[in-house]
Amino acid sequence: MSNEVRVRFAPSPTGVLHIGGVRTALYNYLFAKKHGGKFILRIEDTDQSRFVEGAEKYIKDSLAWCGIEIDEGTDQGGDYAPYKQSERKNLYAKYAQQMIDEGTAYYAFDTAEELDEMRETLKAAKANSLNYNSITRNTMKNSLTLPAEEVQKRLDSGEPYVIRIKVPAKEDIRLNDMIRGWVNVHTSTMDDKVLMKSDGMPTYHLANVVDDYLMKITHVIRGEEWLPSAPLHVLLYRYLGWGKDMPKFAHLPLLLKPDGNGKLSKRDAAKNGFPIFPMEWKVTEEDASLKGFKEEGYLSQAFVNFLALLGWNPGTENEIFSLNELVEAFTIERISKAGAKFDIDKAIWFNQQYIRKMQPSDLATLLSNQTKAASISCDDSKALAIAELLQERIDFIPDLLSKGQYFFSAPTEYVDKVIRKKWKGEAKAVFSTFVGKIAHQKLKAEDFQTTLEQSAAENDTKVGMVMQILRVAITGEAGGPDLMKIMEVLGTNEVTDRIKKATNAFDQATNNE
Repeated sequence: MSNEVRVRFAPSPTGVLHIGGVRTALYNYLFAKKHGGKFILRIEDTDQSRFVEGAEKYIKDSLAWCGIEIDEGTDQGGDYAPYKQSERKNLYAKYAQQMIDEGTAYYAFDTAEELDEMRETLKAAKANSLNYNSITRNTMKNSLTLPAEEVQKRLDSGEPYVIRIKVPAKEDIRLNDMIRGWVNVHTSTMDDKVLMKSDGMPTYHLANVVDDYLMKITHVIRGEEWLPSAPLHVLLYRYLGWGKDMPKFAHLPLLLKPDGNGKLSKRDAAKNGFPIFPMEWKVTEEDASLKGFKEEGYLSQAFVNFLALLGWNPGTENEIFSLNELVEAFTIERISKAGAKFDIDKAIWFNQQYIRKMQPSDLATLLSNQTKAASISCDDSKALAIAELLQERIDFIPDLLSKGQYFFSAPTEYVDKVIRKKWKGEAKAVFSTFVGKIAHQKLKAEDFQTTLEQSAAENDTKVGMVMQILRVAITGEAGGPDLMKIMEVLGTNEVTDRIKKATNAFDQATNNE
């Protein structure tokens, strides 16, 4: 095994990348960088029937958005290219043939109908297993039961076949998982998995073991769903003579539904209205769009921070980590064995924290991009002022425009309960005085405040009695950022127009009661 730490993320381009896959990539990346190693992206496209156009690009774009840099891969190249399994087909056939020659694998000529018949017979007999294994293979059509001459004849004729591993009948297969400790599986519970399919392509089991060995992978960090396959992979390493070079395994805990009952799925996301994919996925224009954290307004740093803590903890009270800080803090030992419950409220909290840490000028740039896309006029100074006012009040980047809509257009609806409660003679008099004092002037926030206090005093009213109804008149809302600063951004002409318009609307609303 190489002294240099080498890990790989090996997704299949069969569709959208679930955040469980992103977390697997992230943990691999953090582990590699923590130990000065390499992070490899390998595309496992052996199942051509499930290949989806655009999926490979989506995977790469998602990793790039998360800041996960690839050291070796299909685009970066490397000493162990190619990094796409469909381009390594001949390699796998060589090792499958080696196992055939050494008696650790065999040809199987059974048809789909014959396999179904075998399973039905076992089911009727109430057998403990329906697998093609050390017992049932003796009744099937394969190179272990057929004469050598007939096997060769079938091969020469081009009859379809698969190559299966020959799992020993009575043996314990053990591996020491870095997260779960010792795992022990008896071969009586295993089946003779297919290694090479009838189309000449390898299955995941053979291809990933061969590639991991040839690419000198030192640690295999992958999802819990692959734990049942680990004993088979250990057996493959032994059969191929690579046992002493076998990588260390670490099987990550599942991501669970918010209530903890079962694996997090696309259906859960749709039902509860939250994203579980890093970026939006849309195969065709006719397909329903699958929500992505990016498009929903999450910052990539917040997403990565949230994801890192789904199954791992630093052992401290600290929750906020940059990617570099995660690299420094990360250890396999602090990954939990238990599944991690998906908590969208926590994801939102992380996004809030990262937005609050941003430079207002960066938020202003994002707001400018939104207003341009919406054909809304907004100069740089206005964008900066709005960003400063809303920074502590938004959860997502799109909220800059949606929650700050009153900065760009006068309200058309007002909060009725505030009008009914606060629109009295005193308020109307203060409005009138205030409008007269600010007309045609250029005022700062403190000037608006002083003028409002004067207007209230002249009408024997406290400012607090009119502040909320004034806010409703200006913004349509009952709460929000500093009202005086909002008025500074809008300017006196716009403020005057809005107060006059609101006065008429308030009068009409109260007169109709």
